[in-house]
Amino acid sequence: MIKRVKVAVVGVGNNTSALVQGIALHRHNGSLVGVRRPVVDGIAVGDIEFVAAFATSKEKIGKDLTEAIFLPPNNFPRLNCDLPSSGVPVTKGLVDATGVDRVAAALAGAEVLLYSAPSGRPETARAYAEAARIAGVAFINTTADPISRDPQVMSRFEAAGLPLLGDDLASQFGTSVVHNALLRLLRERGLTLVSSYQVNLGGTEDFRNLVENPNTKKQSKLNALPDADKVEVAPLGYLPHLRSQKVAHLNIEAQGWGETTLSLDVKLKVDDPSGAAGVNIDLIRIAAVALRNGHGGHPEQATSLFKSPPGTPI
Repeated sequence: MIKRVKVAVVGVGNNTSALVQGIALHRHNGSLVGVRRPVVDGIAVGDIEFVAAFATSKEKIGKDLTEAIFLPPNNFPRLNCDLPSSGVPVTKGLVDATGVDRVAAALAGAEVLLYSAPSGRPETARAYAEAARIAGVAFINTTADPISRDPQVMSRFEAAGLPLLGDDLASQFGTSVVHNALLRLLRERGLTLVSSYQVNLGGTEDFRNLVENPNTKKQSKLNALPDADKVEVAPLGYLPHLRSQKVAHLNIEAQGWGETTLSLDVKLKVDDPSGAAGVNIDLIRIAAVALRNGHGGHPEQATSLFKSPPGTPI
């Protein structure tokens, strides 16, 4: 019998809400809708157990995880499933490197720490990574902050035989995935790219944070695209009325045989947290398998699930 993966999560926002509820829905009705890999090395979708949660919101601290995921500013919808109390109270999280030892102690019993806080807080992300290393826990960085791309951080995890996965989650069917596929198709069919752009609008708290703290997000998006020197990524737009929806607009201008012109415009509308959860469920199991097998560093099978894996620019 496969042992459940014990997971701690940083950030009790929309992405965590989508993940927690989605696992509960799977257990409720066995639904595999939107599941890319039902089983990863023997670990099924329902074999995930949350054992710790960290947040900085005063309203969420002390609440049970399954209650905290519905508190504002979260706006991911309630799924049609029973969600019993998890027995996991949300603990006060870090805002800097102070308190690393406290968090490391709280990770006792966990196998994987999923860092799902907003991007733009690199010092905090590094502090949680250090807590995971001290505790002997695999670390997943879903944000654009450079953690797996930091050679010093990676070398410490490799020396400890601990998995370190990152950076910047490539959503299940998000803008970068679609844009990447279209640009590669253009190249495969022998057309010449002239220019391209993408515009992303969203209504989650993460979008609001990224508008205020863009930092390395633009570079990370470019890392996910071929011919990035001809691509422009517009600043993110925060529109609260979109709630958990994201709307993206893509444009591609190219030339074909005889220098004739081609123009393509695409509009994509997805539920952003759902797209993140659909990838996180795989990353958690990949990290757990690597940890159990004693494989430190970045697992190869996780590379395609990030916009900026190790070796890409910061």
